Amino acid sequence: MFNRLKDCYNTNDFRSLAKQRLPSPIFHYIDGAADDEITLKQNTRAFEKCDLIPNVLRGVKDIDTSVSLMGKKINLPLFFSPTALQRLFHYDGERAVANVAEKFGTFFGISSLATVSIEEIGENYSCPKIFQLYVHKDKGLNDSMIENCKENNFDAIAITVDTIVGGNRERDLRTGFTSPPKLNLKSFLSFATHPNWSLNYLFREKFELPQLQDYVQEGTNITISIGDYFNTMLDQNMNWDSIAEINKKWGKHLCLKGIMSVEDAMKAVDVGASAIMVSNHGGRQLDGSCSPFDQLSDIVDAVGDKIDVICDGGIRRGSHILKALSVGAKACSGGRMYLYALAAAGEAGVERAMRLLQEEIERNMKLMGCKSVKDLGRHNLKFR
Repeated sequence: MFNRLKDCYNTNDFRSLAKQRLPSPIFHYIDGAADDEITLKQNTRAFEKCDLIPNVLRGVKDIDTSVSLMGKKINLPLFFSPTALQRLFHYDGERAVANVAEKFGTFFGISSLATVSIEEIGENYSCPKIFQLYVHKDKGLNDSMIENCKENNFDAIAITVDTIVGGNRERDLRTGFTSPPKLNLKSFLSFATHPNWSLNYLFREKFELPQLQDYVQEGTNITISIGDYFNTMLDQNMNWDSIAEINKKWGKHLCLKGIMSVEDAMKAVDVGASAIMVSNHGGRQLDGSCSPFDQLSDIVDAVGDKIDVICDGGIRRGSHILKALSVGAKACSGGRMYLYALAAAGEAGVERAMRLLQEEIERNMKLMGCKSVKDLGRHNLKFR
């Protein structure tokens, strides 16, 4: 059992501590995925299919881990993928994650379903910022979020393209997870036996979804499951023309999150995207689909010279990041890797998780004989 933050040394440790500190419906919302959760497991296991080949005696006392991504230099080839509902996991939510992004000089993102506003993030944080746009049926809502991002100096918008319908997240169905949380017979005991979480939720800042609440009641004043929200509120007619239209309105760096095929990666280039996140939504949508790492080489070969390719999903170790960079990814991102830490200990947890990953990246680069991220390539990989 992990009762203290200082006992956490890797993502699994943070997961264990988060499980102790969160009521069951909240923990399983972070931890779960679709159907049999095969893709969730495969996202991390895919990195085991190849090995790193180190070189020695390269004089690696001073190394450079920085990369350029969507027009911004970041100090690490890793950033915090935008995720929803963060103040359900810890009362500081997105603010805690943003503070850590500032310290590490990397991208930070908030979701359309974020629990802090675009305006607050724009006003208080200078790190590179990305907004995850869920395209709703309500075009006025979409336009409002895009304009707010413009006015508040966000650097990029990432349109999530793999949520045309909600995945079958059976853990959420069993625990009765909704936004906002709903007390019922299934969840009462879990909330009662986690009084710190329950008291923070009840008596600290009211839970809100600032980007949405002026347009829809679902998720803030009307309880709804995430699957039902996707099924009823998002635009199932979204297509490539929709992306091109949004890109014209936005006019800055555009990223598409959820690209998994070479064909779609090439279309992303055609509609003027600056970047793509090779992602299957953490295995939460189409179970049985391939992992981002398994698709990475084909996508990099097709469009890597035209667009920034980001590997998103399954990242648990610094070695995973080095493998993705060696294949040709510009950077990596993830959600669970920091959400467990946020749930475990707020900002201190996220900072410790990021520090450990930074140390793994730096140590492993030195063990690989690499002075710079640019030294990594397929020559230092051996596939089994």
